[in-house]
Amino acid sequence: MNDKIQTAYFAGGCFWGMEYMFSKQDGVLNVTTGFMGGRVDNPTYEEVYKDTTGHAETVRVEYDSTQISYERLARLFFEIHDPTQTDGQGPDLGTRYRSEIFYTSDEQLRTAEQLIALLREKGYDVVTRLTPASTFYSAEKYHQHYYERTGGEPYCHVYTKRF
Repeated sequence: MNDKIQTAYFAGGCFWGMEYMFSKQDGVLNVTTGFMGGRVDNPTYEEVYKDTTGHAETVRVEYDSTQISYERLARLFFEIHDPTQTDGQGPDLGTRYRSEIFYTSDEQLRTAEQLIALLREKGYDVVTRLTPASTFYSAEKYHQHYYERTGGEPYCHVYTKRF
């Protein structure tokens, strides 16, 4: 992978909605649904859904950093889910739906910290966790590009301007 192609990992509720919203951005090359942050190798969706593996539903966002910045992606992340809701998004409840950024560099961590500080200054009680990225496990094929394949749209992810 060349230097302009970067990767970001975000968990913010149902990964179908996150995938849908990120995939609409210019400069985003690929979005993969999966799991991160747990204690079980190669978890299945059914295992993660039982909320016993410790994983969060996560999206891996591969993007061209000459077309879109990590900061822009992170801002979008905070505006397409509710970063103040602990362990869930809307009707989807459980630790697998938590708000978490899995950062891959000190720069990503600093950016996330700065954005959280901005949101807190605006009065938001942000609960988003910041965690070093670990092994990302892709979800089963039927979870990939779900809304694109089914013609649906996210029900838990709505854009809300916060910055």
